[in-house]
Amino acid sequence: MPVSHHALHAPVSLPDDSIAAAGQELAESAWIDVIQRMDEVYSELVASQETLETKHRELAEAHHFTEGVLAAMTDVLIVCDTVGKVRQVNRAMLQLTGRPENALVGCDLTELVQDSQAQQQIANLLAAGRSDMQDVEIALPRQQGEPVPVTWNVSPLYDGEGRYSGFVAVGRPVGELKRAYAQLQAAHQALKSAQAQLVQAEKMASLGRLVAGVAHELNNPISFVLGNAHAMQRYAGKLTRYLNALHANDLSPENQALRIELKIDRLIADLPSLSAGLMEGAERSGHIVDALKRFSAVEENTRQRVDLADLTQRAVHWVSRAAPFRVDILNTGLDTPAWVCGSANQLQQVLVNLIQNAFDAIEKTRNPRLELTINRQGQNVELQLHDNGSGISEEALPLIFDPFFTTKPIGKGTGLGLSISYGIVERHGGQLSADNHPAGGACFTLSLPAFTG
Repeated sequence: MPVSHHALHAPVSLPDDSIAAAGQELAESAWIDVIQRMDEVYSELVASQETLETKHRELAEAHHFTEGVLAAMTDVLIVCDTVGKVRQVNRAMLQLTGRPENALVGCDLTELVQDSQAQQQIANLLAAGRSDMQDVEIALPRQQGEPVPVTWNVSPLYDGEGRYSGFVAVGRPVGELKRAYAQLQAAHQALKSAQAQLVQAEKMASLGRLVAGVAHELNNPISFVLGNAHAMQRYAGKLTRYLNALHANDLSPENQALRIELKIDRLIADLPSLSAGLMEGAERSGHIVDALKRFSAVEENTRQRVDLADLTQRAVHWVSRAAPFRVDILNTGLDTPAWVCGSANQLQQVLVNLIQNAFDAIEKTRNPRLELTINRQGQNVELQLHDNGSGISEEALPLIFDPFFTTKPIGKGTGLGLSISYGIVERHGGQLSADNHPAGGACFTLSLPAFTG
């Protein structure tokens, strides 16, 4: 059925209540959206505020940490821009120059130095720009006192985008470097000395076990030789008396010819020297064996209270009486007791060996002199023996405590005195060292633990 054109375009009429209700619903929905959006924005603002506070706290901590590191640095620090303006210094820089921070920050780096050579060095640094690390030495003036030479390590500085923004110079006074180097050298020498003493102690321990067996094996045959030498000396005397009695009477021509042929007179004249030489060799061999036995022996009681000064005076007295020449003895510290912990007999042997060696070294010296000095060094008592002889050669110095090593002529010494002394001192927990004195001559130093009761 056809629809009329008028019916299709006729306006639709709604009730007034429906229109009002729709408008109210639309307004409420809009307000809800606004409130929700405001809540989201507020939440974002709160989160951003918390993040900002966290970043600010982290930044403050990083700033305090950086300030603490700069303040703790003992080296001098200067930060400059590309034209040489000082941007930052640390506490060590303020202490070294004696100037406040506001007098340094902002000034030209060339204003911190006085001489033209240092200013030229700074100009070269600025001209070098972003070149690699450099080392220079520039003195810094102080408000009081002479300028301080400082060795600087200069490195380029870049910003967060990688652009060159200046340089950082870290310096240390040359005096501190020299002092640190001297301490390093002293520590190195002490380590070498300790290592040498450890090696020597190991050698002494091994040799002690060896010579104990050798001395035991040699003791019996040397005793036989020494006993027979005494008997032969007596027999030689009797034979000499008997032959002289026979020769006092007239001999037959045959016996007289035999006497001349066998050289009996020369034989009788040589018998005393031959028997004396045999006795001397046997006795010397016995002394060597005794020294070997003492070298390997361990005395259990080494914890006695011993006066090192008194033992030294006794050893000087005994050695001086046996010496065929006079020695000028200079004593320092021997007039008061110096109590150490050890064995009196063993330490007496060490002192006699050391003093006898000193006497042997100055036997041919004009105006021979021996200086003895005792002093307390911490927990130890130290005795120094300084003679005015020719000293110890560089070749002999490392071998001076080796067994059987000697610089004396053949027959003068066995080469065991210093080795035995070294072993005794080592067992006492002490040290024995040898060196050449700066004033000339040899200097032996004996250090022993002080007696503490």
